[in-house]
Amino acid sequence: MDDGSRRNPSMTLGIDLGDKYSHLCLLDTESGEVIEEGRLRTTPEALKQRFCSERPLCVAIEAGTHSPWVSRLLKECGHEVLVANPRKTRLIYGDKHKTDKLDAENLARLARVDPKLLHPLKHRGESSQAHLAILRSREALVGTRTQLINHLRGAVKSFGARLPKCSARSFHKKKKKMAEHLPKELLPALEPLYCRP
Repeated sequence: MDDGSRRNPSMTLGIDLGDKYSHLCLLDTESGEVIEEGRLRTTPEALKQRFCSERPLCVAIEAGTHSPWVSRLLKECGHEVLVANPRKTRLIYGDKHKTDKLDAENLARLARVDPKLLHPLKHRGESSQAHLAILRSREALVGTRTQLINHLRGAVKSFGARLPKCSARSFHKKKKKMAEHLPKELLPALEPLYCRP
């Protein structure tokens, strides 16, 4: 694999990534003729088996749940990878007769004609992606905690009672105090929300 072959692949591949299976369409870059169509499992093992021994390709995929790890894997296999911005590729999302097979072909054709039409994105590295996941998990936990506390307060108000004021951070520390203000009719519904095992 010399640098020239990487920059000018003779084949262009479009992959429509799915949760279990991904559809692919391989085009001859020069003629635009479809060389191969098919599908394969969306797993690292299946992708490595299919693409690590393949000569360098220009591969177009759409940004989504699987695109970060798939793009890294395909680059490790020696392929040029374009990650399309799905919000900007109206040719794909605007089609009323949208299918996974057609999406794969459209991705390949856009990459073949002019990669700029895909409005390519660059994914974060694996380490940055892991750090971002920590931040998003914390954000989800804080949001869930707030939602549960608001639910508790609202349910109690609907029975004419009120829970004592306190910050969300200290709410779980005041279980006994909160329990005193819970209407007995609501105990079966609300106790599981504020009582830790």
